[in-house]
Amino acid sequence: MAEGDGKSTALNGGTEDKDPEEDQHKDGGASGSKEGQTRASITDAPTETGEGSRDKPMPDAGGGDGDNNNNHDDEEDTDSMDGSGLFSLTEDGERESEGGRRERTRARDAAKRAARKRNRPGGGANHSSSSEEEDDDEEEDDEQKDDDDDDDDEAMDAWLGAELRDMRGPVWRAVPSIRSREVGRDAAQFVRRVCGARGLVQRLEQQGRLERHAGCVNTLHFNQSGTRLASGSDDLRVIIWDWAVKRAELEFDSGHKSNVFQAKFLPHSGDSTLAMCARDGQIRVAELSATQRCKNTKRVAQHKGAAHKLALEPDSPCSFLSAGEDAVVFGIDLRLDRPANKLVVVKEGDKKVGLYTIFVNPATTHNFAVGGRDQYVRIYDQRKINENDNNGVLKKFCPSHLVSSEAKTNITCLVYSHDGTELLASYNDEDIYLFDSNHSDGADYLRRYKGHRNNATVKGVNFYGPCSEFVVSGSDCGHIYLWDKYSARIVQFMEGDRGGVVNCLEPHPHLPGMATSGLDHDIKLWAPTAEAPTTLEGLKEVMKKNKRERDEDSVRHGDQYDTQLLWFLMRHMRNRRPQRARREGADVDTDESWSSPDSSDEEEGGPDHVQCMSS
Repeated sequence: MAEGDGKSTALNGGTEDKDPEEDQHKDGGASGSKEGQTRASITDAPTETGEGSRDKPMPDAGGGDGDNNNNHDDEEDTDSMDGSGLFSLTEDGERESEGGRRERTRARDAAKRAARKRNRPGGGANHSSSSEEEDDDEEEDDEQKDDDDDDDDEAMDAWLGAELRDMRGPVWRAVPSIRSREVGRDAAQFVRRVCGARGLVQRLEQQGRLERHAGCVNTLHFNQSGTRLASGSDDLRVIIWDWAVKRAELEFDSGHKSNVFQAKFLPHSGDSTLAMCARDGQIRVAELSATQRCKNTKRVAQHKGAAHKLALEPDSPCSFLSAGEDAVVFGIDLRLDRPANKLVVVKEGDKKVGLYTIFVNPATTHNFAVGGRDQYVRIYDQRKINENDNNGVLKKFCPSHLVSSEAKTNITCLVYSHDGTELLASYNDEDIYLFDSNHSDGADYLRRYKGHRNNATVKGVNFYGPCSEFVVSGSDCGHIYLWDKYSARIVQFMEGDRGGVVNCLEPHPHLPGMATSGLDHDIKLWAPTAEAPTTLEGLKEVMKKNKRERDEDSVRHGDQYDTQLLWFLMRHMRNRRPQRARREGADVDTDESWSSPDSSDEEEGGPDHVQCMSS
């Protein structure tokens, strides 16, 4: 099936076959809970080497490989670009059971204890009775520790495997696809299918770094053609990169007084208009010239709190939305004398809900979704917002177990899929959840993606692949995680920022690769150039650490998240580069400003109109 088939392709792994879980229930008669425990955990992947997948075909959990091998015996090498065997369910006879592995571990521990006895002064047979008692106590302690470790491992495996599905068979094969392209068949779909191939995701590795910022890089955005990359930072600068040659083409002062949180090219503007938002609450627009200069930046709206995200309308070069911690959503139209129009104040009952994220539905552009300081994803229709009717909300989504949770849960980021049918939301100190945006109000989630940690910052999340085949997120542990969207299994795990937190993930619009950033002062570029698929080495240990830290924090409720966020912002405010002096004679004409009618003099953070030059 072609990758362009939209949701059917993305959810069903590119095949119309019935769900493999149905076949497993019929054949084995196992219950759903038992199946979840016996199913191969994603964290078992490091124990399965790439050698096995090369020497013999690995049975795929979805049953896809068996059919392909029967129909394409002469193309057996085509699976080599997928590596799906590394993460698929294996037969019981092909690997030892969990019980056998634990017995071997205990035997090794007993041998180590015996060796310690022999190495003590006086030998193993001549030591005193007191030493024997100490040895017995030590042996009991070691056995208790081993039992506790086994219990922890079992609990971790049960938690991770509770909501996983079997991986589908490969939907793209290298050799047949290249042969078809050579003779002119399906050439137009070749790149799209490559970008959504699991085998290439498993081969992602760091290709280079872009270094010029003097602070944390908080935002990345490719232009429509994918030739330029915009970045914004705590140093208050915005840089336009020719990322392919790792060169900064344009650098300018954003005009903001505090951390730049987002900078985006407006679509169909010839890359001449850049919208920006920041911690100072300002929404600014930069006008770029064809000669690689920034003409000026203008303030077009003012929030009464930090503004973290902008939402672009896919076909509009002059209109976009902004959301702020003041719970306000502005609709901004650059064609108007007063561009900012207050669309809605987000509330739960009578209480305002500060916002961290906003996204426009790419298929139905009058719909947009917001998330912030509570557990609800809210969807609005711009054409019929009536705050007297359910506070203007069209529908709300929330994981059922979080509706009445006592924990203070926030949504740090949400995004629509490529066709607008799905909505992805990342929760702080919780997991990532996938919703069907067409479901009715109050519907529960479809998938749950586990393993990362989202606590220290306003963490981003994104889809990866032209048909949203994968989910990608950063983590407080400094790693980057990619899950297969359908099965919710981790297929890639990479070390990102050494500073400890990866916040921003921006897939390339047309090529198999992406750019990421976080607390480090650079931007990292990733491409599928590794010779062998990942083995997910070290994943289990990192996930156990993340889960343990999250469980420890879950007992501390209240305003912990807000306190940590404030600490993070203040820390990097102190480290940011001082603002560069304005060029003498700069135009600071507040009469020409495009400020919001709701802003006040006290809220205005700096000049409305800043003349800027590239550097």
